[in-house]
Amino acid sequence: MKSIGIMQAYFMPYIGYFQLIDAVDEFIIYDNIQYTKKGWINRNRILMGGTDKYITLPLKKDSDFLDIRDRSLADVFEPLKLLRQIKTAYQKAPYFQETYALLETIIPYSDRNLFQYIYYSVIKVCEHLGIRTPIIISSHLNYDNSLKSQEKVIAICKERQCDRYVNAIGGMQLYCAEDFAKENIELCFIETEKTEYPQFQNEFLPSLSIIDVMMFNSKEAIRAMLQRYRLR
Repeated sequence: MKSIGIMQAYFMPYIGYFQLIDAVDEFIIYDNIQYTKKGWINRNRILMGGTDKYITLPLKKDSDFLDIRDRSLADVFEPLKLLRQIKTAYQKAPYFQETYALLETIIPYSDRNLFQYIYYSVIKVCEHLGIRTPIIISSHLNYDNSLKSQEKVIAICKERQCDRYVNAIGGMQLYCAEDFAKENIELCFIETEKTEYPQFQNEFLPSLSIIDVMMFNSKEAIRAMLQRYRLR
C-alpha cells in the first residue's frame, strides 16, 4: 500500500506536520495554492518569557489572490534579528547549541521567494530529524490544478497512484471517505497523541513551533515523538 500526505507550506510548523511527513510514503507540499492571511504559512509561535510569542516572516505587499509561490519576503526582513530573538528565548534550553546551529543554516537562506524559503526550511528540519520521506512540490505534478478541495486531493492521489491518503486530524470535516473509496483510496487522519516535555519551569504550552520541540528534546526523543500518533 502506498500512502501520501498533502499540506500547504508552513514556516517551522508544529510537530504534527512532521509526524505526517514521517508517516507517509510521499509528501506533497503545495506551492500552487493561494496564500491565505492570518494563517500559519509565514508565521508560528515560540516560547518567550513564559508565554507564546509569534515569529513572522514579513511579506512584500502584493495581491491577496497570488499563490504562495508568487509571494516574496519583504526587504525589511532581517534574518539576524529573528535569530537573536530565538536566541534570547532559548539560549538556556538543553539542546540550544545544536538547534541554533541548524537555524543558522535556515533563517539566513538567501532565496526570498516565500515558498522556496519555507520549502528549504522543511527539508532542512527533516534532514536534521532523520525523516527520509520524499517531498514533492505540487506544481511538478500532472493534475488539474483548477479543481478545488477534495477533488484536487483525489486527483493528486490518482496521479501518484496511491492507495491511502493521510490528512491532519483537523481536516476530518473537509473530506468524505465514501468519495475516496470510489477511487479505491483509503482516507485516514493522523491524530497526534498528547506529548508534553519540560519547557524550563513553565506550565507546558502545546503546539508551538518545531523550534521549541528541538530546543528541549534530543533527536532520539523527537524520533520517538514522531511515532506517537494514531490513524483514524
